[in-house]
Amino acid sequence: MSYPYQIKSLEAYKEAYKKSVDDPEAFWGAIAENFLWRKKWDKVLNWNFKEPKIEWFAGGKLNITENCIDRHLATMGDKPAIIWEPNNPEERVRTVTYNRLHKRVCQFAQVLINNGVKKGDRVCIYMGMIPELAYAVLGCARIGAIHSVIFGGFSAQSIADRLEDAKAAFIVTCDGAYRGAKDIPLKSVIDDALVGNKTVKRVIVYTRTRTPVAMLKGRDVWWEDEMEHAETQIEKDGVVSFPAVEMDAEDPLFILYTSGSTGKPKGVVHTIGGYMVWTNYTFVNIFQYQPGQVHFCTADIGWITGHSYIVYGPLSAGATSLMFEGIPTYPDAGRFWDITDKHKVDILYTAPTAIRSLMGFGADPLKGKNLSSLKVLGTVGEPINEEAWHWYDENIGRKRSPIVDTWWQTETGGTLISNLAGVTPAIPSWATLPMPGVQPILVDEQGKEVTEKDEHGIIKGNLCIKAPWPGILRTTYGDHERCRTNYFATYENLYFTGDGALKDANGNYRITGRVDDVLNVSGHRIGTAEVENAINMHTGVVESAVVGYPHDIKGQGIYAYVICSQHESEEQTRKDILQTVTRVIGAIAKPDKIQFVSGLPKTRSGKIMRRVLRKIAEGEMQNLGDTSTLLDPGVVDEIKNGRV
Repeated sequence: MSYPYQIKSLEAYKEAYKKSVDDPEAFWGAIAENFLWRKKWDKVLNWNFKEPKIEWFAGGKLNITENCIDRHLATMGDKPAIIWEPNNPEERVRTVTYNRLHKRVCQFAQVLINNGVKKGDRVCIYMGMIPELAYAVLGCARIGAIHSVIFGGFSAQSIADRLEDAKAAFIVTCDGAYRGAKDIPLKSVIDDALVGNKTVKRVIVYTRTRTPVAMLKGRDVWWEDEMEHAETQIEKDGVVSFPAVEMDAEDPLFILYTSGSTGKPKGVVHTIGGYMVWTNYTFVNIFQYQPGQVHFCTADIGWITGHSYIVYGPLSAGATSLMFEGIPTYPDAGRFWDITDKHKVDILYTAPTAIRSLMGFGADPLKGKNLSSLKVLGTVGEPINEEAWHWYDENIGRKRSPIVDTWWQTETGGTLISNLAGVTPAIPSWATLPMPGVQPILVDEQGKEVTEKDEHGIIKGNLCIKAPWPGILRTTYGDHERCRTNYFATYENLYFTGDGALKDANGNYRITGRVDDVLNVSGHRIGTAEVENAINMHTGVVESAVVGYPHDIKGQGIYAYVICSQHESEEQTRKDILQTVTRVIGAIAKPDKIQFVSGLPKTRSGKIMRRVLRKIAEGEMQNLGDTSTLLDPGVVDEIKNGRV
């Protein structure tokens, strides 16, 4: 499979970028011609950021699974689509060819139909990182059901909230999942989440860990039994047939929940046509993918990175996508490097958190590792610091593999700003240049474009985008007004990313981090309000305030200031609060530091001065600004003295 739209030089990038801005409809219309459409679109793009209303390839008819699977069968049916590396290195690797992927996805599509799932229904998927997760996602897409994958680390309460918001009637899960030395009891978490639920009709359970589970008659069914029955329905005389449902380009493909600055997660909606074109285009160009290469994205499919760069981007490009069930430090800190050598990985795409964590183990885990197959390295999830960038470059890439530093969000569907591997220049810790179709602008608090440069020729401001790209979110599920206020109302006629950025004289961008009350912890976005709500559920807690602070491994850590009415011992209360947060949200949201305080710095109107708390958490005690106007200025000294 060739990619006529793959950019091969800096000049070609500049030319593509100019075309994409001057005439986006002609540019994206030409790229979309490379995909399989049942009916061509009526218009490439309709949009306004006021409502917002965004449509790409409106009136076009297609099914994304025909683009990810069916169109590859004639020429690449026996080529690996997914290589699955299990948590335990002693367990058998599974290689799923495009032919087998086709059969399994058709089978699971039939299972969904047999269990009453219809086009437009929401299916919640809560599984470990196994090929069946990909079959479930693609099976939903084949029949036009909307999938909502929930990361396996979320608590029962978090799942219950998402089920309620999506009004999901169907769940696909596993008995349990392996993650390093842990067995995670997924089915029992689902059972807890379903207490009091009135919408879920069916739970399909895949056997992975053989953890004992409760199966409710009439509601719960075994994946294996359902698949066996479906196989007899879809296979006649050795031919597998399950017709893909025709979908509109603007029909929803999936909902993915992300933390915001309020306590309630929001369901970001991506639609089929634009998302498909965007994930494919960014995958092929950023990683400079060549047919036959093995692409290893270490993310979980519970996050947007897994959706876009394990499933939809690589498979639509006919790539081989390596999927890993485990963690980078199990059974030892050489696991990524063992996998790279074992499968001759060409592209390794991981998070700065993982890189910083592995740096901490020193050179020993790299002894005897060849790594010569690596052509491209990538980072995702948060800005990478220079020290980690150089370690990655020297120790993993051996200074011969370009590093792509990709910046994007759940809401953007795929990468917006990144260098292209070996094609456009890389600058350590800078995301560099926007992808074709992406028009960034830096604005001040009033929304006015910032043009003033510092002595180094750098412009600093809040990062917005002026026009839509095909992968942009369309709405937040069931609440379009929330989408408008979150992303399009802060600055008129602009999409606001929530991030600050720097821009140099050559048009390169460096992301400086969130400017709102959202933390980026190990590449996962966590709203401070969400964590505060969870802490405040603990019986002894009166009030709390949560801020981020620099963390050597995670990038940002969570620092909680907590007022308690009474506590037996600080140590016990601290443990209880961590347990509460784990139960309400999940372990990923646990505060790294908890400081007990008698009061919080508040203005006379009652607003908590998070700026002051953030500086104290960061260890900056001197430049706190004017605190004399606070309701109780004395509380600041107490907090400074008690910093943990």
